[in-house]
Amino acid sequence: MPFTLKPGQGVLYMKIGNHADEPLHEIIARKTREIEEAGFSFWGYGGNTCHPERMVQPFARSYEQRGGVIYLCMEPMDSKHHADPIRADEFSADGIVWEGVHPAINVLGSRFALVIKNLREERFDLPLAKTKVALGNSMGLSGTRYIRGRVDKACLEITEQTGVAAAEEPPARIGYLANLVAPYAVYVRNRD
Repeated sequence: MPFTLKPGQGVLYMKIGNHADEPLHEIIARKTREIEEAGFSFWGYGGNTCHPERMVQPFARSYEQRGGVIYLCMEPMDSKHHADPIRADEFSADGIVWEGVHPAINVLGSRFALVIKNLREERFDLPLAKTKVALGNSMGLSGTRYIRGRVDKACLEITEQTGVAAAEEPPARIGYLANLVAPYAVYVRNRD
């Protein structure tokens, strides 16, 4: 049975690719092992579009309080991101209280990380024209209009609206799916 998203569902959309000198297929395999060993993993990222405290945590809490699962919908792409492959050894949900990263988890070359489990290959089209930005300064803007140029991630809500752009814009080709779990997104750092 194909995976489907229903109106009102919250999703975190992200373009993914090679990162910190590691090919995407190796990252997926490593994250799968980390989830098996630690029960969860960190999916590292950067940029302020999906800031842990200001965006991801309130977004995820809001949908989870309504009984929803927050999915991380990942669209593979060619990536030219060349961060140094430095492992974070600490994480924090609030930037104040820091804890050690589980020894089985390696989050490399990132400032932030999503907390995930149940990572799996799942291929489906996500029509961004049928989504809207769920919070922040661009709240209500269609996903199609928001995900342009350098914007590669967003907290979105699935809508029933299609609009004119739906017929003109190609959908996001999702290749991987994961569940976000509390605390949803964290800061990560290396003490050295």
